[in-house]
Amino acid sequence: MTVAGGSPEEVRAAYDAIAEDYAAAFPTTEPEQPVDLAMVDHFVGCVVGGGGRRVLDAGCGTGRMGRFLADRGCSVVGVDLSPGMLAMARRDHPDLDVREASITDLPFEDASFEGVLFWYSLIHLPDEAAAVALEEAARVLRPGGYVLVGSQKGEGTFDVGAVLRERGHDVALTRWHRGPRELLDLLHGAGLERTARLVREPLGRERHGQVFVLARRP
Repeated sequence: MTVAGGSPEEVRAAYDAIAEDYAAAFPTTEPEQPVDLAMVDHFVGCVVGGGGRRVLDAGCGTGRMGRFLADRGCSVVGVDLSPGMLAMARRDHPDLDVREASITDLPFEDASFEGVLFWYSLIHLPDEAAAVALEEAARVLRPGGYVLVGSQKGEGTFDVGAVLRERGHDVALTRWHRGPRELLDLLHGAGLERTARLVREPLGRERHGQVFVLARRP
């Protein structure tokens, strides 16, 4: 699937190129604000409170959020397009189960998980592909399971490649920004019902606001 400004191949190549630098810069939750992590804790509480533990980290990257989930009692499986990022995850978190796969074509049976985390992993997908990813999440979720999406807030696209080129990485990478209404529409289209949302303005060195939406499979 090729889209204006990006493709899975470009995403894979970009993250392969920056994998070691990313892992060194963000070994844990350095980019997150406490309020962001509170949403992840709430997600974990909903999953565990419903009697579940198995969570899919969809777009797991270097495994830093998978580690956060596992340390809170979740049984985590991570998937990512980038072999380079997965190599960092296996190096730094050898106990985590991480696999190469696309979030738009998950290699799991129906109703395999109690939770799915899209932590800034829908951001490189246009709406039609993001809708497919959320439909896949709904498929692999058990009834009553939860999905948490984190994303930059805004409209249109942002050229991440330009920023990375300034830092010495000659890559192409596009990011799609969405507001809470757009995310809710995508979640509803996948048959998922909102249970909570958080919208905040930029903090510190951030250029953009952030939005987090928690939804549930009925």
